[in-house]
Amino acid sequence: MTVDALTDVAGVRVGHATRAGEGWLTGVTVVLAPEGGAVAAVDVRGGGPGTKETDALDPRNLVQRVEAVVLTGGSAYGLDAASGVMAWLEERGRGVSVGPEPTHVVPVVPAACVFDLGRGGDFRARPDAAAGRAAVEAAAATGPGEPVPQGCVGAGTGAVVGPLKGGVGSASVVLGSGITVAALVVANAVGSVLDPETGVLYGELFQGRVEYPRDGVRDAARRRLAESAARNAPPPLNTTLAVVATDADLTKAQAQKLAGTAHDGIARAVRPVHLLNDGDTVFTLATGARPLTAGGPSAAGDPLALNELLAAGADMVTRAIVRAVRAAEPVEGAGGAWPSYTELYGGDEGNNGHDG
Repeated sequence: MTVDALTDVAGVRVGHATRAGEGWLTGVTVVLAPEGGAVAAVDVRGGGPGTKETDALDPRNLVQRVEAVVLTGGSAYGLDAASGVMAWLEERGRGVSVGPEPTHVVPVVPAACVFDLGRGGDFRARPDAAAGRAAVEAAAATGPGEPVPQGCVGAGTGAVVGPLKGGVGSASVVLGSGITVAALVVANAVGSVLDPETGVLYGELFQGRVEYPRDGVRDAARRRLAESAARNAPPPLNTTLAVVATDADLTKAQAQKLAGTAHDGIARAVRPVHLLNDGDTVFTLATGARPLTAGGPSAAGDPLALNELLAAGADMVTRAIVRAVRAAEPVEGAGGAWPSYTELYGGDEGNNGHDG
């Protein structure tokens, strides 16, 4: 049984650390690979990225596998969350072996951040190493294939997409070959996810299931969005982050190609995208449990077998962004007011953050 989320890739776990209230509106999300790690890659398209250890993922470089990926709020300050994840992994001997003893490891923990500073009211309320540790502990405590909480949790706690509240979303698909491709996103974009005239989510135009809100609903939503935009400060820096995971056996170069084409999924759901004040970053994790084939074992070794994964990765990112927006809940406080899509236009897919 699948849960239509990143955890449908066997061995991959997701944990959140969330803090809201008393000036806080931020958090950390950790994607924990199976023990022994996963082949990893990254592709950065936004003009204002905040990242850590992404150079290690270049196919030309030494590191082949990583144990975890960290997505965090707090802008560049929040990258400190990766230190807590590193400490947790070191205690368990998980990382790149650099000495004769099993404990002589260096965990390589790639991380990327979203800008959410001050959205809870306190500019200095941002994730630290303790928050990263809490998120990885939460991931480790989950069972195999457990549903992923979505909406205003983890790194999506303070996320905003255009004038709307953003958040965390996830989706997955099992291909005809039996390979699973899944995505988890933190939707926090400068651009908009919806057509303001019709109220339709851009991402749903690619899913073939568009329902246009009634005229009265659209008119009321436009008024509410204008009021919120007038109250809130313009977003100086925003970012959409994604992790695309698969159980296919990929090289680092193939994983990087998958990360690159997955950005198409962001471009379908967010307009405009990849601006100078975005930091859009996509990571790929490949666990290697299944051979890369297209139509069965006879196709093993066919380089074009990757195409099906490339298409699926982009599709899952689009679906995950839609889910993030639909699962988000409205926020109003000292840092600003952001209505949710479901509050304005209705719909039943948010399902209290557990759509699946």
